Amino acid sequence: MDRSIDSGMAKLKDKLLLMGGYVEKAIEESTQGLVEGKQDGFTRVHEFEKTINQLHKEVDEDCLNLLATQSPMARDLRTILAVVKINTDLERMGDQAVNIALNAVEYLRAPPIKPLIDIPRMADISRVMAREALDAFVRTDLPLAEKVLERDDEVDNLKNQIFRELITYMISDPKKIEQAISLILIARNLERVGDHATNIAEDVIFIGTGKDVRHGGSP
Repeated sequence: MDRSIDSGMAKLKDKLLLMGGYVEKAIEESTQGLVEGKQDGFTRVHEFEKTINQLHKEVDEDCLNLLATQSPMARDLRTILAVVKINTDLERMGDQAVNIALNAVEYLRAPPIKPLIDIPRMADISRVMAREALDAFVRTDLPLAEKVLERDDEVDNLKNQIFRELITYMISDPKKIEQAISLILIARNLERVGDHATNIAEDVIFIGTGKDVRHGGSP
């Protein structure tokens, strides 16, 4: 059986891994700038996003080319369709990293209102989720994909904890409202990164089993 499609699929996976690396760097730079109060890394976040956007276009074009020239069937078709979705999730993670940087700029206009503990934890978990989701895709590792799904609850719980704490700050001192809102938005940005990683993990399970586990479906 002719498997010339395999080289094209391998190139797709390589580009997605490259995108994932830039996404991780962008999230790290944006949150590190927030925590350390240094904005010089935010320029790099915007540069990373440009690269992510270019790769986003290339992967979509490569997928269309495979669909047009290889007539993939069954599992290969599921994989290409999943790549299109994963590609979009990675691009949106890059957007969220930019949003974190923009919200961090607003937050850093005044002295910090509190030590930042939970937001860096959210960032670390979200980055790991993104990396593990892509690793699960490349290896079709279903247990790892399921682990990513489970970790989404950690991100959601941290976000809720951050929201509660910041609302308390805003009630006790209205002068802190603008900065507290910036942190709330950053927590929301990180939650969205986790959501996109979850989407990728769900696509991995779809590739491996053909089962749709979105919206609480069972793997």
